Amino acid sequence: MFTEKDLDQIKNKGISLEQVEAQVSRIKNGMSYSNLISAATIGHGIEKYNDNDMQKLIESYHAKQDSLDILKFVPASGAATRMFKFLFQFLNKFNPETDTVEAYAEANNDKLIKTFFSGLESFPFYEKVMTKVKALNPNFDALSESEASYKIVETVLSEEGLNYSFLPKGLLPFHKYETGAKTPFQEHLMESKIYASSNGKANLHFTVSEKHHDYFKAEFEAVKAALEAETGISFNVTYSYQNQATETLALTTKNEIFRKEDGSILFRPAGHGALLENLNELDSDIIFIKNIDNIVVLEMNKDISNYKKVLAAVLLEAQEQAFTYLNDLDADADEAKLLEIAAFIKSKLNVVLNDDFDDFSKAEKVTYLKERLNRPIRVCGMVKNEGEPGGGPFWVKDKDGNTSLQVVEFAQIDEKNSQQNDIVQNATHFNPTDLVCGVKNYKGEKFDLMQYVDPEAAFITMKTQNGIDIQALELPGLWNGSMAYWNSIFVEVPVETFNPVKTVNDLLKPVHQV
Repeated sequence: MFTEKDLDQIKNKGISLEQVEAQVSRIKNGMSYSNLISAATIGHGIEKYNDNDMQKLIESYHAKQDSLDILKFVPASGAATRMFKFLFQFLNKFNPETDTVEAYAEANNDKLIKTFFSGLESFPFYEKVMTKVKALNPNFDALSESEASYKIVETVLSEEGLNYSFLPKGLLPFHKYETGAKTPFQEHLMESKIYASSNGKANLHFTVSEKHHDYFKAEFEAVKAALEAETGISFNVTYSYQNQATETLALTTKNEIFRKEDGSILFRPAGHGALLENLNELDSDIIFIKNIDNIVVLEMNKDISNYKKVLAAVLLEAQEQAFTYLNDLDADADEAKLLEIAAFIKSKLNVVLNDDFDDFSKAEKVTYLKERLNRPIRVCGMVKNEGEPGGGPFWVKDKDGNTSLQVVEFAQIDEKNSQQNDIVQNATHFNPTDLVCGVKNYKGEKFDLMQYVDPEAAFITMKTQNGIDIQALELPGLWNGSMAYWNSIFVEVPVETFNPVKTVNDLLKPVHQV
């Protein structure tokens, strides 16, 4: 299957031949779908707090905040290309000499392009684009409306223009303030002051692509002094890349290894699950995880960030109780205490006990409870599903017959199975990727997070490479299969906490307008 040249390429990536052969085998054999038992709902896997309870939790977090080593982990390696997909299509199809934008939108059923131009002046980069387009086109004011529209889009995307499609999403202008436009990178720094700082210091870790690393560093140096003066916080920012050794190969639709034009094997980034290695290198008491594009203007963020404090307080309370119980187990807890601990892991940590638990000897119960308790803990915000049901919180049975609470991506669900589909249709919530993690054990030692992954939760997705269909393998998602064997608590948070920017037009929404 592999030539000597292939073996050298594999070795240079830091991947073993066994790993590559396992990847090929997994794609050929097809992915394992999740076995959904039921949707997680309020009172059945998802906790809901009233205003009074939330205020108490926020106060509890504030009381503990300065005693904690806190980190904010932001996946930020994504390029902005997909945000501008419809604009690329416009450049490819639109003829400024014969078309109008209205006629093009009608003919191509493209509502996005109409929204883009009607909201043009509200984009945070409007002034920058107009300055640049006039510099590149001295006759701009004499152009027809169609020609001007074409040149504006060209300026946004082209290398000679603003080159926004090359930039990482985190460094695009997202919000326009009186003092100028701010990027998501800057906004995440500002946000960390609200809930992820301790003793006047905020630690943030961004996972970035290697080609963008210097851009992030330059941005930080440019804004650091002003941000620290404005917030009174000192910022410690670190970066990491997705490890090459986590990349996976692709197969053609005929199950043959897909090769690039030079004959080498195509290896691709293996999805956000590859970032588990990055997360595993970090050592903090609690780690907040939030995607780079899920950020709103500062004034709105102050209220939204209260829900992050709620999640953190829920985590800390559960962790403190778990640690107390683990020390009890070390100190030879009596039978009544064992029952109390069993009730806690069942009601608070959503652990379904082994059917034979009551028949275990005392020593077996201690071993079992310790193994179930002594795991990383995550508290995930869950948003009420107001649209089409998709990936989110479910009760899932694994191949060994154990039932647990999981975040399941839509790609992991067998949509051809009517029984599984019925469960999905009854789902009430979805996962906005809003979580806080406890990665240390009761002795203060960091867990090895690689030990809590379900390798069966890998995805096989259909992609295109140079116009050719390929089968691509993605590692178990960071908050899906990569955290399959963590203890999980799900908490309802309002939809206002979820504001991703998937297309550039999302920047026109009120939450992104100052």
